[in-house]
Amino acid sequence: MNIDGRVLADAVFARLGARDSSPSLGILIAGSDTVTDSFVRTKARAADRLGVTVVREIIPASASTEDALGALALLARRVDGLIVQLPLPTQIDVEKVLAAIPPEKDVDGISASPKVRPPVAEAVAEILAAHSVEVKGTNAAVVGSGRLVGKPCAALLTELGASVTVIHRGDSLDALKDADIVVLGAGEPGLVKPEHLRHGVVLIDAGTSESSGKIAGDADPACAEIASVFTPVPGGVGPIAVAMIFKNLFELAKEN
Repeated sequence: MNIDGRVLADAVFARLGARDSSPSLGILIAGSDTVTDSFVRTKARAADRLGVTVVREIIPASASTEDALGALALLARRVDGLIVQLPLPTQIDVEKVLAAIPPEKDVDGISASPKVRPPVAEAVAEILAAHSVEVKGTNAAVVGSGRLVGKPCAALLTELGASVTVIHRGDSLDALKDADIVVLGAGEPGLVKPEHLRHGVVLIDAGTSESSGKIAGDADPACAEIASVFTPVPGGVGPIAVAMIFKNLFELAKEN
């Protein structure tokens, strides 16, 4: 079953409902590429739908860590919620920048003491619940250990009662054969093939990267033929995760 993330995202937006006022969202962007531009456009469209004002702070790809920290501090004073659009250029100390996000404005849940769960993990939880996937007692595998997908999704599946194996970049994919649920977040186009998986697997592809100028996932599209649940890229996890950004934004704004 191919999951249309737009349908589930619409359900999330409907739950957010009409509000008398909407908070503002700031996005710190360093440089530009196909994937980053696509993500920012998608967030901006969702913001328009909810009446949320988006404030973009764009710094050059050559910016230093100090430049990024300064821009972030200025942006934080202007908005109710913050996103640091990743990845940042290699010369910028990512850990320093993320640590500088005020937790009460951290809609991505990646600061030192986050108050909300990262949106991709929220999206995975939404998919599992919407399709009545029983997680407790299953074997799950997460490919990738990044802060936006791998780590929070491994934590989510563990919390829901699965036995979780994390496969790091460059590791063997053999463990996927034993997995009932697989979440992909490596950012390597077409990394996982049908022969790596068991029939009937719940396959959630949250690995997004660029291939030949297009957005691509970690799973070969042929994996859909053997999966009981499959999220394509684009159009699967992405729209739901964007909706969860705004769910987090509204929750944080309500607390502040």
